Amino acid sequence: MERKKASDFPQELLNLFDVYVHGGMSRRGFLDRAQKFATLGVSAAALLEMLRPNYAWAIQVPPDDSRIAARFVTIPSPEGDGAIKGYLVRPANADKLPAVLVVHENRGLNPYIEDVARRLALANFIAFAPDGLTSVGGYPGDDEKGAELFRRVDPVKMQEDFAAAARWLKSLPDSTGKLGAIGFCFGGGVVNQLAVRLGSDLDAAVPFYGVQPDAADAAEIKAPINAQYGELDHRITSGWPAFDAALTAAGVPHEGHIYKGANHGFHNDTTPRYDQAAAEEAWRRTIDWLNKYLRA
Repeated sequence: MERKKASDFPQELLNLFDVYVHGGMSRRGFLDRAQKFATLGVSAAALLEMLRPNYAWAIQVPPDDSRIAARFVTIPSPEGDGAIKGYLVRPANADKLPAVLVVHENRGLNPYIEDVARRLALANFIAFAPDGLTSVGGYPGDDEKGAELFRRVDPVKMQEDFAAAARWLKSLPDSTGKLGAIGFCFGGGVVNQLAVRLGSDLDAAVPFYGVQPDAADAAEIKAPINAQYGELDHRITSGWPAFDAALTAAGVPHEGHIYKGANHGFHNDTTPRYDQAAAEEAWRRTIDWLNKYLRA
């Protein structure tokens, strides 16, 4: 399928798609409302297919790249669902390294997130991307099915699973003990909550368009935060000023970056919402931030 850009679609349609992928309307509801944007030869269903992810586009680092060593592991999560499976990646030849937890969107551990973990390995980190859908069989290979499974997982236990993954990763024998976390969409919110929960056990955090904690919770954060937002993502970006103020009041080193003309999901290079300039700049800032706080 031809790669489309956000500019190929009306912003209202992109906003509708955002509501749909975050569970705010059914597939039928989206198709009914998208019908106004259909044209001769391009149905509402075809528009949905154009907006859905194509994971072939996400492979920047092949799974068998000789520069990395990657494997799936299952770790215990006694306070959560009992265990959580994840994708562990590190440089093929390296000594002790800082570690970075990678938290997925609200679809599970899909190929895009796996590739992000491999990109971090090439940046000389140990990366671990847990699958929050482990308790219901794991990411099913299809985003819509993943969304259905997501609704079946106990959200409290899933948060415990991610916390267990973070602690396990920090304690790896080949880790320096320095721990960072990055996450996207749902995962950005998880990273913010992990920063609240882990306190000084988390050394750096980069949430991409993640829901922010309230001021009382933000006061518990110790990890330096570098938050990434899309200008057109009003639903999430509107929460940044209050989060910025709370982090300032708590004395937490932090930055917030709002990318002009970028939508929610701008880093995900599998959909038309991908914004190459914003994604590349945000990734540079991510690596710089992790290097600054995890290699000291």
